[in-house]
Amino acid sequence: MVAASAALAAPAALGQARPRVVVVGGGAGGATAARYIAKDSKGAIDVVLIEPSRAYYTCFFSNLFIGGFREFDSLAHDYGTLASDYGVNVVHDWALGVDREARTVTLAGGATIGWDRLVLSPGIDFREGSVPGWDITAQNLMPHAYKAGSQTELLKAQVEAMRDGGTFCMVAPPNPYRCPPGPYERVSMVAHLLREKNPTAKILIVDPKEKYSKQALFEEGWDHHYSGMITRIGPDFGGDKVEVRPDAMEVVIDGVVEKVDVCNVIPGQKAGRIAEIAGVTEGDWAPVNPYSMASRLDPKVYILGDAAAQGDMPKSAFAANSQAKVAAMAIRGDLTGSKVFPAKYSNTCWSLIDADDGVKVGAAYEATEEKIASVESFISQTGEAADLRKATYEESLGWYAGITADIFG
Repeated sequence: MVAASAALAAPAALGQARPRVVVVGGGAGGATAARYIAKDSKGAIDVVLIEPSRAYYTCFFSNLFIGGFREFDSLAHDYGTLASDYGVNVVHDWALGVDREARTVTLAGGATIGWDRLVLSPGIDFREGSVPGWDITAQNLMPHAYKAGSQTELLKAQVEAMRDGGTFCMVAPPNPYRCPPGPYERVSMVAHLLREKNPTAKILIVDPKEKYSKQALFEEGWDHHYSGMITRIGPDFGGDKVEVRPDAMEVVIDGVVEKVDVCNVIPGQKAGRIAEIAGVTEGDWAPVNPYSMASRLDPKVYILGDAAAQGDMPKSAFAANSQAKVAAMAIRGDLTGSKVFPAKYSNTCWSLIDADDGVKVGAAYEATEEKIASVESFISQTGEAADLRKATYEESLGWYAGITADIFG
């Protein structure tokens, strides 16, 4: 792994030197794309991955750390294998600028990196003002924990330090957002932790949405495992009219002030800032070609994962990983003439409700002119037997091990 240097300044001249692909963002989408482009091109393409963090903590499965089902270090993954085994040039720096005409990326450290194709996989940023009273400066008082790492540790520590009988409040996000079942799995994991350590505590969900992913499954599970602990206020009762006061640790719901002990604010979301800087967003998200994940605004730029406006796929790690493989194949075909097969996508989202009580939802997708469209779907059912739920949870553990190996090598 090396720092960016002047040697990376000029993009390759096609036909004269190896073409270069620059990937911005080392999560499920970006790291997968970097690995597959490097691996399958067999050295024909120079791949540069720009990622500021030396250790990437997965947001997926971070709720299980909060619930006590995983160690924090198990969420951490590095880029050593991408560099040593696949020849990816990993640059640990922030990408601050994109010049699509000159085909360059500018880094915080001052370097400029040229590219022939650019892959943006920046995840999410938060929409300013989506929760009145909260901005990023309040994240230590009212953590979002929707970008994993220190925020995840902080939220768990706050829950563990709650007074006996205190109130945990979650301000849930509006659609669309990263990992549709994620907030409600988090509620389940907080409830599991509180049931063990603070059984008289209460959980309040303030939610602007009329419905949410796996709602019947979560509500059934909460009633069974955490009866009387969890209350959800939807838009019919003011869940869409919320304000927070971090210094006072208060949540105002349709004018009514609630004093809380811990408040997890998950704001409205948008594509990571570099996509906007690159000029490939329309509104909050970056529209893409469903057949390749190339930007609809610039065919030499590809957008993956949470940042992309692509159609029916949820914003999830599995989706980003699936999209990255389609993009990697399209980029290799474009730059080296290798065969490109029709795009196919898939996704599964697992959620843990309590010990050995796992549920899932997923689908298969195909590209159409309009969007990535769902063609087949499945979901766990209410009333399932305990052994099936345990098997679903065990399946999710195997998936995590498999997908992180697929992403990071």
